[in-house]
Amino acid sequence: TLAPPIFLQSVHSHPIFFSHRLSFSLYAVTRNSSAICRRSPPYLMTSTLSASSAWPESPFVPPPMSENSPDSDDRSSLSDLSDISAAVTDAVDDDERRSQTSVASPTNTAATSVQNVNPSPNSISLPVDSSTPNVLYLSFNQDYGCFAAGTDRGFRIYNCDPLREIFRRDFTGNSNGGGGIGVVQMLFRCNILALVGGGPEPQYPLNKVMIWDDHQSRCIGELSFRSEVKSVRLRRDRIVVVLAQKIFVYNFSDLKLLHQIETVANPKGLCEVSQVSGSMVLVCPGLQKGQVRVEHYASKRTKFIMAHDSRIVCFALTNDGRLLATSSSKGTLVRIYNTLDGSLVQEVRRGADRAEIYSLAFSPTAQWLAVSSDKGTVHVFNLKVDSAALGVDRPRGAAESNATSPSAGSHLSFIRGVLPKYFSSEWSVAQFRLQEGLQHIVAFGHQKNTVVILGMDGSFYRCQYDAATGGEMTLLEHHSFLKSEENF
Repeated sequence: TLAPPIFLQSVHSHPIFFSHRLSFSLYAVTRNSSAICRRSPPYLMTSTLSASSAWPESPFVPPPMSENSPDSDDRSSLSDLSDISAAVTDAVDDDERRSQTSVASPTNTAATSVQNVNPSPNSISLPVDSSTPNVLYLSFNQDYGCFAAGTDRGFRIYNCDPLREIFRRDFTGNSNGGGGIGVVQMLFRCNILALVGGGPEPQYPLNKVMIWDDHQSRCIGELSFRSEVKSVRLRRDRIVVVLAQKIFVYNFSDLKLLHQIETVANPKGLCEVSQVSGSMVLVCPGLQKGQVRVEHYASKRTKFIMAHDSRIVCFALTNDGRLLATSSSKGTLVRIYNTLDGSLVQEVRRGADRAEIYSLAFSPTAQWLAVSSDKGTVHVFNLKVDSAALGVDRPRGAAESNATSPSAGSHLSFIRGVLPKYFSSEWSVAQFRLQEGLQHIVAFGHQKNTVVILGMDGSFYRCQYDAATGGEMTLLEHHSFLKSEENF
């Protein structure tokens, strides 16, 4: 029998309508993400589409949407939730799932992403073949085992190791929208994604977050706002929506608004959340230039950190939320903070001249930090963090590696305080050269001492660094992930 609908009074003074089926659908994610299953009630006729299934030939039909939100402010309105089925499945096949279970679950940062800084019709981009879409957005999933690409035609999901396309959705030719996806966020490896329109011809309004169920190949819900959505972050139990000067935190099971945060102007949608269950940590810009706000939800504490004198442009958070890496608009220094007390743990130097930092990423053990910028070089830094004090589980031998790994700062430690700060800075131990000016995001691979690099031109790099000697990294593989899978 059909579950009776529930009516809740929202913060917007109008009722929110949804079904028990929404709560049931996402309960499978929060309670059993490692073995997600699909259980559809008999009265729901749903299509089944796995990673190995053929793409549907019928055109995609999204739910009806209004361009203007009825709300008088930036709070959300919910719609199209009454027909959500219990359809949460794993987005990878059984062989892929078995291969991933043999790898220890990483504990690095929340999903890293980069958005095309100017995805307009007049944007400057590399010449591409007419059959190749333009990339508007790139993001890793929460364990860095997959990544998502939003394009001017739709979105694509890839496995990182080995590199292969899992599935794609192209919306071009659809009368309901232009196909452009400006934000796409995965929820680990399940079939639920968060989408926002983007590009010159967006598929959805820029002020809406669409909850996409790829098993049904359609949107099953939406969050509407009065201003443009800059980014989205997902946890198993939370949805975080970032606007230009506000952040909204929702409960995933019923989309109830839990928290609202005001920030300084945040055009890049900076926000990160920890992924350890039961102890959510959220970091975002504060109310002042150079300030970071840290929300510890388990202990109900808020910490403000004056991280830089200038505007913050990038940060990263470890998966347990204990370490935070930040960089300002100068792009010369990266600082690592303890989020519990706000203390500065370490400071490393990318270079002497100004640069725009595109991406920061911690390694699973928080022993290494990767940085990409518009200078075209990916740097890997050795972090000398007191893992015992922070509770970070490092492998045996990590302390010795810290003591022996090369760092320019270590050779000059005896003259700190005598020479200017520039000469006593800690420099990167490993580097990899890329095309200057092109946006890249980085993450540490599941293979030992490897870094995965994604470019907005569709490039995929896997390189390896020597933890003992450092220097130039070795290129292991290079592909264009926009090409067909046979060409990988």
